[in-house]
Amino acid sequence: MSDATVGQVPATRPRFHFDRWAPALLLMAAVAIYVAACVMTGQTQYLNWSNLLAVVGRSIALGITAIGQTFVILVASIDLSVASLISATAVLASVIMNGAPTMIVPAVAAALALGVTVGLVNGLIITRLDVNPLIATLGVSLVIQGCLSAFVSNFAGSVPPEFQFFAYGNLAGIPFAILFFFALAIAAFLVLRFTRFGSNIYAVGGNQDAAHFAGISTRKVIVITHVICSLCATLAGLYLASRLRSGAPWIGANGVYDLESIAVVVIGGTVLAGGRGGIWGTVAGVMIFSLIDSIFNVLGVDAFVKQVLRGAIIVAAVALYAARSRRIVG
Repeated sequence: MSDATVGQVPATRPRFHFDRWAPALLLMAAVAIYVAACVMTGQTQYLNWSNLLAVVGRSIALGITAIGQTFVILVASIDLSVASLISATAVLASVIMNGAPTMIVPAVAAALALGVTVGLVNGLIITRLDVNPLIATLGVSLVIQGCLSAFVSNFAGSVPPEFQFFAYGNLAGIPFAILFFFALAIAAFLVLRFTRFGSNIYAVGGNQDAAHFAGISTRKVIVITHVICSLCATLAGLYLASRLRSGAPWIGANGVYDLESIAVVVIGGTVLAGGRGGIWGTVAGVMIFSLIDSIFNVLGVDAFVKQVLRGAIIVAAVALYAARSRRIVG
């Protein structure tokens, strides 16, 4: 052996991290299937730029909600109150606005205050009363939905045209809602990647006891993540109020925004046990869901069959991650 090689570390091939790249691979597969479905059915008109923007735009509310859900899942928590909060936000904002542009700011402020309140209640019930997050947030959801249904049964209030820019406006040919969604995703990524609070989130989710012994206020971190999640649900409610031009108590119902927001986060690679995952995986998960719906629409799949297939895809994706995780641990 020559002197030049003494002390050198043998060259090794870089490892391919499946968990890190799986959401991107799934997204590319979904895009490929979507293109193939359009070509095979002769519906290539769906491959233009405006339709691709529409594919993304259909999942804006889900995407905004999922960004917040990512924060709570990273600390090994969960939030089932987002759907009811979305409905309550839409109703509250539209009733306060009642078609008046001058009431937009008070309505948005009231909606955000509601989001902070619900997030604090969820976080404090979980951390101070030591209630399981699933039960705590489900209970809060039932309270919100019950209060909402007691006062409102259908559309209430109205949104002025100025506020409808949120859902229907365009900037440089791109829908404002899409730009807002990606701006929110970038902000969330920067918080998780470059701030001490983001590091604390991963530490608490990875091992709460170890994080506590390291001097991290684990309860505070959990409460703040729930506030962030509720604020994201509030933003989704404001978007839907803008899109529907009014609010109704059933806007967030039927498990679309609570269960599906959890599903896209998990498909995006964030582990339900906490401590591993990220925002861009969630964004990929949202895009995958949107593309799956578009593929089914192109193929003319029955609505009930569509639900079955979506459920099967969710289970298969989560099972894939679980099998891979067991292989790494083993």
